[in-house]
This record gives sequence, C-alpha cells and structure tokens, in this order.
Amino acid sequence: MRDIVFTRTSGWIPKVIRETGELKLMLGAGADANHEPRTFTFSISEAHLAVIREDLARHLLLWSAVLPLCDAAGTRGKLDENAAVALLDPILLAAPADVDALFRRVRWDRSRLVAHGADIGLLERGQVWAAMRAATETSNVKRAQEYHADRRRAERGSVLGPLDAAILRYTGQYVHGSTVPRRMPDAVDPALLPEVMRVIATAEQACAGMRIGRDPRRGKRATDKSDWTRMERTVEAAVRRAHPELVDDAVRTVNFLMCSEAANRSRNTPMEDDEETAGRRADFRGGTRKTALSFTDDKGVEKKWLQDGPRTATAEFWEFVGDRTASDNEVFTIEDEERGEGIQLHFYADSIARITTLREGVGGSEPEYRVEYGLVDGIGGYRTLVSAFVRGGCVALDQHGPWISDVAEFERARRRRDAR
Repeated sequence: MRDIVFTRTSGWIPKVIRETGELKLMLGAGADANHEPRTFTFSISEAHLAVIREDLARHLLLWSAVLPLCDAAGTRGKLDENAAVALLDPILLAAPADVDALFRRVRWDRSRLVAHGADIGLLERGQVWAAMRAATETSNVKRAQEYHADRRRAERGSVLGPLDAAILRYTGQYVHGSTVPRRMPDAVDPALLPEVMRVIATAEQACAGMRIGRDPRRGKRATDKSDWTRMERTVEAAVRRAHPELVDDAVRTVNFLMCSEAANRSRNTPMEDDEETAGRRADFRGGTRKTALSFTDDKGVEKKWLQDGPRTATAEFWEFVGDRTASDNEVFTIEDEERGEGIQLHFYADSIARITTLREGVGGSEPEYRVEYGLVDGIGGYRTLVSAFVRGGCVALDQHGPWISDVAEFERARRRRDAR
C-alpha cells in the first residue's frame, strides 16, 4: 500500500510516500519503451523528510542530482538506489560549502534549477547553494529553454546583445531556430521594439517587389529554392549593411521571416494568379496559341485541357505536376495532337525535349519526328518554356535555345553544365 506523506503544489517535484511502512522519495523521469512515464523510488529517513518539508532549495537540489541517475536507467533499467541514497546526506544535511563541493563532483540537471528560479550567474560560477536563494516552487519552463539556447549559442561562439535577443523574441525563434518565424511584438521589451522594427523595415524595403514562386516539381505547396536564396541574399546584404552590429543569429532570423512570409503568400495564391505573374517573364514571338492540349506523366496518367475551360493551360499543367510528381515520376509531357508537336520535361535532369512531327505515318509506316533537346535553369526556366509553348508552340521556343538534336552532343553539354 502506498500513501503520500508530503507533496508540493508543483506536480513534478518529487513526492515523499510511505510504502509498506517505509519512507521513500518518488519521482517521475524519462519514459519506458512504450513512451509512458517512468516512476522511480528510493528510501529516505525521517530526518530527510523534515528537511524536504522545510527547505525548498535543498528539495530542488536533490531532485536535480537524482535525475541523471534516472536517465542512466534508460527505458528498462533499474535506478541505482545506492547512488541515490548516497546523495541524501550531502545535499539535505550538509553545510552549504559541502553542497557546492558535491555539485562540482556529480552530474546534475541544471535546467530544473533554472526553471525554478535559480540565479544563472551564480550557477555558472559553481555557487549552487547561493543560486537557490531565489528558488520558486512554480516552474518556468521557458526560462530553462532560453538558458539552454544561450548555452548552445555560446558553444559555437555566439553571444547575443540586447537587440539581437529582442529580434529573436520578435520572430519567436529565441529558443528554437528551426520553428517557422512569426511577428510577436508583445514578446519584445517595449524599450527595444522601435529598434527591432527599424531592422525589420530595412529587410522589408530590401525585398519589396520580390517573390518566391512555387515549384510544383516538389509538390503542390513547395516553393522555388532559387527564389528563396535570391531573397535571402538580398535581405542579408541590406541588413548587414544597415545594422553591422547584429550577430549572425539575428540576421538569419530576419532572413527567415521575410522568406517564409513570401513563400506563404505564394502558397496561398491561386494557381492562375501565380502563372500570370510567371507568364509575364516569357517573351512570346510567333507561333499559334494552343486551343487543346494533353498532359501526361511518366506513369501514363493523362489530363486534357481545352481553351474554353475555366482555367489557363499553364495553371492546369502545373497543378497536374504538383499532384502527380514523385521521386519515380519526374517526366511530364505537353502535347498538341492536332498540330503534331509537344514538349517533354525531364525534371530529374533539368532538361527538356521539343518534339515536332515531320511526317505522319501513312499506310502502316512509322511517323517521322524531329526531337531537339535543351538545358533548363530551374523551375523559372521551366515556367518560361511551358508558357512559351502554350502561347506559340515549338516555334515560340526558338529564342530559348540552343536546341541540340544529337543525343550524345546534348549529354556532353549537360555534363559540362552540371560540372560547373
């Protein structure tokens, strides 16, 4: 039978229980193989209970020192009870100087003490007992997270100034740099907010008018890496020029904010609007605008487009690509059966083929085709070529050459491009 003898209002601080007449300290730590919390217990005396009741600081210090033993037990192992019991007298009953000496010899969970209000400066100097004068029963997990984030930065030689820290808090990336940044002015010290907004304004002015388009080759909501990189470099150069005092982490989070917002705007833009913007890049010359097209992928799936439909051919095609693209499905074709011409996009090789029917098959004979190959510069290049073909057919692609009919010569050109 288990009875709770003493517990504090904060649920995770170890409890004192009586089990089959014996006093024990009980704490939860880690998880088992099924990801369920593990519970550990070890024996204590009445004298230890008296200190735990009266002295929050010693109670927290004991918890901090026992947690590494729980971690060592893993998902199935037993707690080293002898090691746990050996911590009781030196932490709960010894003089403050001896407590500090112990914490210089044993492993302990620093984050628990920071979360419960320990003075970080004193902890860093090894004055654990003095650091716990400010201890609180309630826990501030965010304080511990920020402390660990600062330690990680210090390990790589980065120390935040007040403005750097304010910018990271504004974007919500002070603790986790990989989270999607947001605008959180309420998280910033009001005295520093105007300076933060000046940095943000510098970034916004630098990338005004720039966009990050979608890249359907990588899925319906994927965005163009080259557009992202171009905006990132533009913002970084402007911010570093205007605010040279900022550390890399602060500049990086401003970059991330601008780029992620631009990418999100693109993801939420209807495909027709996105294609209209991209289409303005294509310089249409000659040829005849398409009225009916067939789209196919490498799996043989086909989709038809007619001019009198509700959407543009380019919008329909790129949506088809976004829906169908996969690591084993990277070849897409647009064909105008009536005019006997088409293009085949090879996403795996950043290349394209344009195919023109020279002679229809007659009397069982095979038709004759002219196949020419071209190199493509990323999704922007593909968008331009698709738009040009839809607007004017194969003849409209002449200006986007060179076009190479010899396969071996084209492969040499592709290898030279990839080597660069």
